[in-house]
Amino acid sequence: MVQGRNRIELQDVLIGEVWICSGQSNMEWPMHRAFEPESDIADSAHPRIRLFTVPKLKAVDPVDDVKAAWQLCEPSQVRHFSAVAYYFGRALQSPLEAPVGLIHTSWGGSPAEVWMRWSVLAAHPDYRHSILDPWVTREERYVEELAAWEKESETLKQQGQTQTSPRPQLGWRPAELYNGMIAPLIPYGIAGVIWYQGESNAGRAHQYRHLFPNLIQNWRNDWGQGDFPFLAVQLAPWDRNRNRSPEEIAAVPMDSDWAELREAQLMATQAMKRVGLAVLTDYGDKDDIHPAQKQPVGERLALLARDLAYGHRIVSSGPIFRKMTVKKGQAILTFDHVGSGLESRGGRLRGFSISGEDGQFYWAQAEIDGKRVVVSHPLIAKPAAVRYGWADYPIVNLFNREGLPASPFRTDNFPMVTAPKD
Repeated sequence: MVQGRNRIELQDVLIGEVWICSGQSNMEWPMHRAFEPESDIADSAHPRIRLFTVPKLKAVDPVDDVKAAWQLCEPSQVRHFSAVAYYFGRALQSPLEAPVGLIHTSWGGSPAEVWMRWSVLAAHPDYRHSILDPWVTREERYVEELAAWEKESETLKQQGQTQTSPRPQLGWRPAELYNGMIAPLIPYGIAGVIWYQGESNAGRAHQYRHLFPNLIQNWRNDWGQGDFPFLAVQLAPWDRNRNRSPEEIAAVPMDSDWAELREAQLMATQAMKRVGLAVLTDYGDKDDIHPAQKQPVGERLALLARDLAYGHRIVSSGPIFRKMTVKKGQAILTFDHVGSGLESRGGRLRGFSISGEDGQFYWAQAEIDGKRVVVSHPLIAKPAAVRYGWADYPIVNLFNREGLPASPFRTDNFPMVTAPKD
């Protein structure tokens, strides 16, 4: 069981910097399946890092114990540990010069609502209507479907036949992973959380604008340690198994629920204190939802942790859109987190689209002007909106000179594909 409040004691090592590492499959992804992991695994003996993996457990009610123990950070343990969490801990421990503990608790494919307390969901009318009530209906139907399936299976067995239809599945129950994999960790003293999740909520990206901040506040309230840092990973580029070439992907600007989910993640950083976002527009895999390169993910999360948790004076984020002004047919964009300046990597700036009031977007010409980006198109005399990286698989190349990519964004309030329908 995880015990105590503000420290880990293991083999004479006192660890005060404990981080929860949670989410779905990209956080769960083990080191041995990451990109070229063998040398990193072989060199993973770190006497001042400790690892703890919470066993997978779905629970109807909160549990108060964890059937696991702290482990030394060494190759035999790291091989099967979360790659993102390990790379985060490795990148964080050295500059801190302090022991670090990593509590890994994730489950592939899980939506955000299963990591939240039921009462928090029930207190919100939208969540009651769109999450809890459908679950209750589904559970009732599942009981009937399972009984019918079992009866049919028994009949077939008596006839010497085998059941060929799949066993009915219940699906995710709201709050079940919070009950089984988060509640027993509270109120263990932590430095913060790293979070890699969102794919399973992309179809409800508009709802995620509130659901994600509510999840963060849920955890902060329950831990009772104030506004501890909560550091998320923005959804990486992915072409949704469409097997298109980059030229096909970039043919025309399109709407995207994945872009809307990225926007929802970014909005949380702007609405809440000490919430950070690691952007991965340069490390997606076009044809795999699980990009293998986990080291940059962990290292960018560590930069955010050093900034938001420990007050190191470093550049921890890529450019974030601040404001658009229009002058002489050009949209002039300014950014926060430009560091020592803006740059395009690999040629001319790509990924910017522009529209007039009609909302028809065209790929735009974009140029860096000092710490600004100037965007235009010959068909758009009066720019009304600019978007950047607004796609499932954004093909983009705006960075700051510190090597951190700009977050996708839009300047408009045009209707979104995941917005509630009247």
